[in-house]
Amino acid sequence: MTILRESYLYHLGVALCAAYMDSGVHRCLVALGAWCNRQIDESTVLHILCREGAVAKGWGESFLCRFLTRLINLPAWLLHKLYAALRLTFEDSVFARLAFAVGDETAVAESWLIMLLWVIPFSHWNNAYSLMGFSMLLVLFHAGAMHRQHFRLNLKNIGFYPVLLFGAMFLAVAFSYAPSLSLRFLFYHISAALCVLVTVSAVRCTADLKRLAAGGSVCVAVSSLYGVYQRIQGVEVNESYVDLEVNAGMPGRVESYFDNPNTFAEVLILLLPLVLALILCTRCRAGKLAACGAFVLGIAALGMTYSRASWVGMACAMAVMVFLWKPRLIPAFAIACVLAVPFLPDTIWNRILTIANPADSSTASRIPLYEAAVEVIKNSPVSGAGLGTAATQAYIGDLNLYHGEAPFVHAHNFYLEVWIEAGILGVIGFVGAMLWNIKRAAHMVRHCRDSAARTITCAAAAALCGSMVCGLADYLWNYPRVMCIFWFVFAVALSGTKVCQENS
Repeated sequence: MTILRESYLYHLGVALCAAYMDSGVHRCLVALGAWCNRQIDESTVLHILCREGAVAKGWGESFLCRFLTRLINLPAWLLHKLYAALRLTFEDSVFARLAFAVGDETAVAESWLIMLLWVIPFSHWNNAYSLMGFSMLLVLFHAGAMHRQHFRLNLKNIGFYPVLLFGAMFLAVAFSYAPSLSLRFLFYHISAALCVLVTVSAVRCTADLKRLAAGGSVCVAVSSLYGVYQRIQGVEVNESYVDLEVNAGMPGRVESYFDNPNTFAEVLILLLPLVLALILCTRCRAGKLAACGAFVLGIAALGMTYSRASWVGMACAMAVMVFLWKPRLIPAFAIACVLAVPFLPDTIWNRILTIANPADSSTASRIPLYEAAVEVIKNSPVSGAGLGTAATQAYIGDLNLYHGEAPFVHAHNFYLEVWIEAGILGVIGFVGAMLWNIKRAAHMVRHCRDSAARTITCAAAAALCGSMVCGLADYLWNYPRVMCIFWFVFAVALSGTKVCQENS
């Protein structure tokens, strides 16, 4: 670090920064940013969009919330009663005290768990790992709840719409076209539900949020490093991933250890904003340098995936991040984006130009997918075809609703796929959960002081926005591990809002 601070480049950067801070360009951008900030604060449209609905507002005091909260906390209540009756026995036991200490730090255990889970190569991955891992965290949480009466599962801060969505998953299995095929997918959603429940309940302070963001950063660093290694070694062009006529000269798409380049890109758009937040809020120089390295590697790997929907999603995530974190930087961000365009590699720029090109087979192939999904909605708008891609494939195949050339895997649209799998309640719960969480996070960060918790909350909400935009052209839950990462980021946004609220 001393060598870096004494280098010519460092002093040149400091001099340029000082010159910029005293320049008229800086003053103009600050004034323009302040104007944007005032427009945001005084916007009637934004006020309407950001206000909390009656259903979400009344959830915390509703009978259903109180009943479900007591139900899921029944084991913790019984364990605490047992501890109170045998307090001296437990306090004299080394193993009991160790279990209590580990249970108190469930959030720390989760940060280590996600580091371990999300760096396992696809060839060695089993979806049961997520269920086992988060079930173990639930057990650890109850160890802490056994001797702490206030340590309870928090359903109030999770909200009504996520509960509605997860409830719709059970109904989707019960009314599925192929219940036996849907049952397996239910366990994937249970893993995601446990992730949300444990994360929101276990996170108590800013340090917990930073540890979780650090865990996600390790996943970005390791997977991106392997993705860059793949590019150096050379990646064979897969014709099923790219139209070679429209994308002539484009190299092979890296996939790291996630089996599919689109899947890898989706992981990056979910976790890269958390890495950026870690850069902004970490005071330790070594930690900041490590986070910067992970972010640069992640951005490079994202470019190498050549995933157009994820690029658009990432651009949206970064824009929302700036909008929530420092609105006055919006003009500078827009200028930086425009200035960066000439520096894009030709292969990336040419790939961007094919986004709306109907001659691209990847773009054209989505039309029959959307048409098949719409037909499912017309035939079964309330219950859908059943939970999981296997049930929808069976339904569409038996009723001959799909007429494309490639096999039907999923609808390639987040919203359509959730609807055809979980029915009308599922899509209402899904869209409602996303909007409610993002709105709540945005409202909180606009009305709390600067802090690490605020920055991480901005990042998580921005990542969700990016994934929602990416979901217009892809289905992020096709891989259960990505589903867990998605709900982890969702839970970080909820937890960050909770911590910001408690600290305000």
